[in-house]
Amino acid sequence: MKVTATSLTLLITLMLLVTSFAGCSGLSNVNPNAKLVADRDEINAGETVNFDARESSTPDPTIIEEYRWNFDDGSTKTSKQGVSSHQFSIPGYYSIEVTVVNDQGGTDIAYVSLFVNSPPILTFDVSTVIRTGDSVIMDASDSMDPEGGVVSFAWDFDITVDTNNDGDPSNDVDSTDSITTELILSQSGNRTGSITVTDDKGASNTSSWSVMVISRTFRIVWEQQHVELEWSGYLEQGQSYQITDIPHSSSRMISVNSTLVLARDILPIMWPEDNFTMAISVPSSGWNIFSATAQDNITQNSSASIVRDNMNSYPESGYTITADSADDLLYSLLNEPGQRFGQGEWIWTITADDCHPDIPIDDIDPDQGNDWQLVVDFLLLVPRISEIGI
Repeated sequence: MKVTATSLTLLITLMLLVTSFAGCSGLSNVNPNAKLVADRDEINAGETVNFDARESSTPDPTIIEEYRWNFDDGSTKTSKQGVSSHQFSIPGYYSIEVTVVNDQGGTDIAYVSLFVNSPPILTFDVSTVIRTGDSVIMDASDSMDPEGGVVSFAWDFDITVDTNNDGDPSNDVDSTDSITTELILSQSGNRTGSITVTDDKGASNTSSWSVMVISRTFRIVWEQQHVELEWSGYLEQGQSYQITDIPHSSSRMISVNSTLVLARDILPIMWPEDNFTMAISVPSSGWNIFSATAQDNITQNSSASIVRDNMNSYPESGYTITADSADDLLYSLLNEPGQRFGQGEWIWTITADDCHPDIPIDDIDPDQGNDWQLVVDFLLLVPRISEIGI
């Protein structure tokens, strides 16, 4: 091939032009430089991670047009901005990538790694039906962390009651044992609580539980019983003696007979007999009464009596009834409206009104006072409560 001077000059000129354009444009490498960071590298399942690729760059004068995200869980996304957020619901290890694309079609890829922690596996047993007064057996000891971490337990015994007084009844911690029997339910009805298991990375699993509390069945038999009380003493004229007693609080009162008897004056010189007064006060029932001693026959001791019958009515006996406990049942039986007469404190007051009716000897009363004896007989009905169907 023959090369003339003219063709050689043309070839050299073209090579210079190509070299000149390449140097002026700077487009020998148009690929961007991708960079990616995440605000967290370890999360619990269901949480969200924020990703940031804004530190990525591209050669001048090119510009980044888009960011193509791949979250390694089947989800992808394209954005104009270099930030993105994503929620990860499935535990495992992830490699998240972003592809940075500029206006010249140049690309680059950056990666970050992420670990998504699985929540603990919650397994528990709770008594479904118990009787009042029994313990609820709660066992969550088979719960575990799939990654082998340590788990902790939080039992809330009643999701309707705010035991820690923070305004939220759903976050109480009444027990931290894996197995607990310390919950004793004394009222019939349904009780709902919750159990939360948390692993060493803060992931938790919560479930609610319910137990039906059924009442107990009792047989009621009212037994008749006499209770006799006795006091004695000596009083001189103008003196008083007060007796306070609460007779058999676990009973229903039917009748009372209080008899005050004075010691007899044997010698005629000490006649006539002294005069005493017996008073009874039952504040809870508003009953106040008194009686003065009298001698109906010279051969008998001077005495005073106060009798009251039918203080309360006779109830039905030998029947069955349900209640949360024997104590609750006893309380309701003894506090039935209209059947509480005589409950509480009884007060007897013995007063020596006149101990100077005697014939004086040398102007001196031979008998300054008198011995007395008070006998009180109560007729009571005592409820005998026995549980059946245990």
